Amino acid sequence: MLTQQIVNGVMLGAIYMLVAVAFTLAIGVLNFLNFSIPGLFMLGGMLAFGLMAKGWPSLLAFAGALAAAAFVSLLVERLAFRPMQNGDPEVPLVSSLGFLVLLENLMLVAYGSDQQAFPALLPDLNIRIGGLVIGIAQMVSLGLSLALVALLSYVLTATNAGRRIRTVAENRETALILGVDISRLVPQLFIASALLAALAGILFAVNYQQVSPFMGEGVGFKGVAAMIVGGMGSIWGAVLGGLLIGLAEVLSISYIGADVVNITVYGLLLLILIVRPQGLLGRAPSREKL
Repeated sequence: MLTQQIVNGVMLGAIYMLVAVAFTLAIGVLNFLNFSIPGLFMLGGMLAFGLMAKGWPSLLAFAGALAAAAFVSLLVERLAFRPMQNGDPEVPLVSSLGFLVLLENLMLVAYGSDQQAFPALLPDLNIRIGGLVIGIAQMVSLGLSLALVALLSYVLTATNAGRRIRTVAENRETALILGVDISRLVPQLFIASALLAALAGILFAVNYQQVSPFMGEGVGFKGVAAMIVGGMGSIWGAVLGGLLIGLAEVLSISYIGADVVNITVYGLLLLILIVRPQGLLGRAPSREKL
């Protein structure tokens, strides 16, 4: 049923949306493609699973996983980004990729390479509209994702903190002249992107009831694809891109086959780059800023 697959695609797109927004915060303000974000996504799901396996209540386990992701992101900022931010831009990118590999191997040692079954936390209730079935976990994930993105968009456009962030995104030197404390602002951005990525990992685990040390890799690549499709630097572009990537993946599995999912998803990315290189909500000729 086409309508059911569209709903499933939108729900999956809500996960990609948060990852794409996390990437957007890093590259839109700091011009830094932070490849530790897929690791933070994985860390959210895996640590929530591990803490719950030790007997922690689910909400406390989620909070612990989010706090750990924020701490790791601060380490990325301090060790991978800050010492090399004024040098070759590829160096911090490779350093952040090192954190991804490190996190994956730490979880591999702790929990093994097999997928782990994540416990069902929400009641097995579905909303039925005709032949359409929508799960409670899916509804919660979509609503929470959209609410967080709307809150972030409000902060960026209507608050003093948002104006400081947009000033840094436009011109770092001008921001310094205007008195913006970049040394405080940058770690806050790293924490925000980490919380979005880790929350996406937790929502993925709750919805699909499985986690593994390598769960972040495919989602990370699709998050980057969603950011590019929507328009690099655009928060709502990341939202649109995430939804489109989710729809492309689910519809491809349903009507073409699972073997061609990546061809469909990255073919969509290539098509968008050919037709509209700046992305759907991007502005030519320069990258849109937050």
